[in-house]
Amino acid sequence: MSKKLIVVLSVLMIAAFVLSACAKATPAAPAAPKFKACEVTDTGGVDDKSFNATAWKGVTDAMSQLGIDGKYLESKEVADFEPNINAFVQEKCDIIITVGFLLGDATKAAAEANPGVKFSIVDYGYDPVIPNVLGQAFQTDEAAFLAGYLAAGVSKTGKVGTFGGMQIPTVTIFMDGFYKGVQYYNTQKGAKVEVLGWTPADGTGLFTNDFSDQQKGNDMATSLMDEGADIIMPVAGPVGLGAAAAVKARGNAYIIGVDSDWYLTAPDYKDITLTSVMKLMDVTTLNAIKAAMDGTFKGGTTMGTLANGGVALAPYHDLSSMVSADLSKEIDTIKAGIIDGSIKLAQ
Repeated sequence: MSKKLIVVLSVLMIAAFVLSACAKATPAAPAAPKFKACEVTDTGGVDDKSFNATAWKGVTDAMSQLGIDGKYLESKEVADFEPNINAFVQEKCDIIITVGFLLGDATKAAAEANPGVKFSIVDYGYDPVIPNVLGQAFQTDEAAFLAGYLAAGVSKTGKVGTFGGMQIPTVTIFMDGFYKGVQYYNTQKGAKVEVLGWTPADGTGLFTNDFSDQQKGNDMATSLMDEGADIIMPVAGPVGLGAAAAVKARGNAYIIGVDSDWYLTAPDYKDITLTSVMKLMDVTTLNAIKAAMDGTFKGGTTMGTLANGGVALAPYHDLSSMVSADLSKEIDTIKAGIIDGSIKLAQ
């Protein structure tokens, strides 16, 4: 072997040794922390089969689809709202999702005190806009209008009922739409189906004044059935499950679920669930998380409607035989009329 070749090989060996030593001496860069979305629930709990659970599904969908971390804190009472939100601020969550109209004030206070933190609140919007808060609002009266027309069309007693958890706008908007859907049916058919539990004109109706005591829902539904209602739409979170229990026990009435498709989320009552008025909060929550991740997040309000799929009437599932082909076609036509503006709900 020539001296020249020996020198070249020696240099290469020394260079390799130096590079190896440098690689061992240089620590690997730490992995970037995962994006974290954090949810603060309303008082119904994260497994309420209603709006808290549906919003949480948006977070879990983001966890599976986008590889983020997700966490929640349950609010047992209103006094928990502020400390739960502040705990997530201290934890440096990348976006904080607050669920429900009742969290409006606490979310506003935290957002204004922490302008660098992104928030999205379900069932609320701010005017004027708070730059770091995206509100998620829903025209649930559009889907509830369809449910009211359906209820009137299948009722055997000529009486249908509804009640709310609290008399707040995100509850009464369901009841408004339901009432107006029944009245539209009466107008179209020359019928006299009566709505028990809510009168929009004077704002009087039935409310349990909470979203957690299922016995109150049971009692309310029993009272409505005693008055003759054979279709009942409870707008009261987990309280509505108490109403479903009463309806199932009575055996001659049916439930219309709210927020999610109760056939899927409350399967114990699928045999009495005619349909559900759905708010697709999982979709809007997932979209808010995506916006926070990709830099397109901005304050304001996103509105779910029949047109964009943010609200919808659930399938009739096992009770589809109760809905005639003509009635089903009429509901499809009404949906199209609401979307194109030929049917006005502000009446």
